Amino acid sequence: MTGAAASRPPSYRMVRGGEWVAAAGEASFESLNPYTGAAWATAPDGSAMDVTEAVGCARSALDGEWSRTTPRERAALMRRLADILARDAQELARIESTDNGKVIREMAGQTASLPDWLHYFAGLADKITGETLPSGKPNHFVYTREEPVGVVGAIVPWNSPLLMTIFKLAPALAAGCTMVLKPSDQTPISALELARRVEEAGFPAGVFNVVTGLGPVTGRALAGDPGVAKVAFTGSTRVGVEVGQAAIRNMARLSLELGGKSAQVVLEDADVEAAANGIVAGIFAAGGQTCLAGSRVIVHERLHDDLVDRLVRRAREIRLGDPLDPVTEMGPLVSEQHLERVLGFVQRAVGEGATLLCGGGRPDGLDGFFVEPTILAAVEGGSEIAQEEIFGPVLAVMPIKDEEEAVRLANGTRYGLAASVWTSHVQRAHAVAHRLRAGTVYINSYRIVDPGVPFGGVKMSGIGRENGARAVREYTETKAVWLEMSAESRDPFKLG
Repeated sequence: MTGAAASRPPSYRMVRGGEWVAAAGEASFESLNPYTGAAWATAPDGSAMDVTEAVGCARSALDGEWSRTTPRERAALMRRLADILARDAQELARIESTDNGKVIREMAGQTASLPDWLHYFAGLADKITGETLPSGKPNHFVYTREEPVGVVGAIVPWNSPLLMTIFKLAPALAAGCTMVLKPSDQTPISALELARRVEEAGFPAGVFNVVTGLGPVTGRALAGDPGVAKVAFTGSTRVGVEVGQAAIRNMARLSLELGGKSAQVVLEDADVEAAANGIVAGIFAAGGQTCLAGSRVIVHERLHDDLVDRLVRRAREIRLGDPLDPVTEMGPLVSEQHLERVLGFVQRAVGEGATLLCGGGRPDGLDGFFVEPTILAAVEGGSEIAQEEIFGPVLAVMPIKDEEEAVRLANGTRYGLAASVWTSHVQRAHAVAHRLRAGTVYINSYRIVDPGVPFGGVKMSGIGRENGARAVREYTETKAVWLEMSAESRDPFKLG
């Protein structure tokens, strides 16, 4: 192999119906490494035709061998896949980190947890039961069945591609569905590597299909394909609304996990050091590139200066650098376009009167798409920086005088994904948690997920829930069955 060939980025194909194929027309696109800015792999640039064919393959699998697979057989396949993912967790973490720029310690934690989701939902596969129902109609036996909703069209973002995929794939497989996955065009590679491992685990061809390509083409086509019975989307609220509109035209079932502007409420009796640590975890640990980002700090004026001093000190100590280096604590943003967007938010906030305490620009000596850990104080609750999702390492700090003001500010956005309460009093913690309009509320902690705990948002943060035992029902349809138990005839013109 020549030196030029050896350095050429690997070229992937997408998978549909168990076959690895190029896109129609052989089109492809490059996936860039955010740390180096260079192309490190290529993927097929799919078309609407590719989506249609993948959905057809998923439908054939649903009607074929997969439909005859028992719940326990599905569970066994899921556990086999879990073992394969556990074996390859480090390699998958390296791929994700290279593709999206998030640090290896973050992505390694995510990929190591993927088997947990498969084991959890494998345990539910043979427990998806219907009910025997009492009926006021004489001589009738009535029961319900929970049946697979059908082909699932899953669309996932670039920030945590495999974790967001497994949130959807694990309950879908347990329910007996098939799936067509559309990963972000900024991070397509880990989805294709996952497909290899699904194949290795022995799932029938067509159960899991991956179509890569640009979102405005393939994503829109998948959301609006009439063969898709359920659309599961994670991403921005703006795109989520478009996905929802496309899905509803076909009356497809829908779950949307969308944006957030999550508040961390620090009351006057909080442990300041613990709160500072939780706030750093919430906004800087993933470079702010997470829907859960705790991007607003609402702190009692009594603790304001102490907390801010600790946060600024910690922010200035964060190690930026190569995402694949285990000592790095924060990597680059995913793209130059996103970097410019984040810096634009900061510049406008300062122009509107916010005080820049640290960060606010690109760090010296680093060539990737880096933004410094940034903290803004004296932020007004109605300002853009306090209202809009930034998806970067930017923290807005707002002082409050009392609990009522804290709750009002925390609830004062169109989003409702997550929130936290920091306090030393358990009764107060629960009282405030109950008043916060968010799908998840953490008390004296932040940014934790588990396969057994429901996750999702209220307001413009989404529709439906992922994770938890009830998530399986997002992938089933309930069918009522009436059995006539007598030979008597009834008046055909009267409702029974």
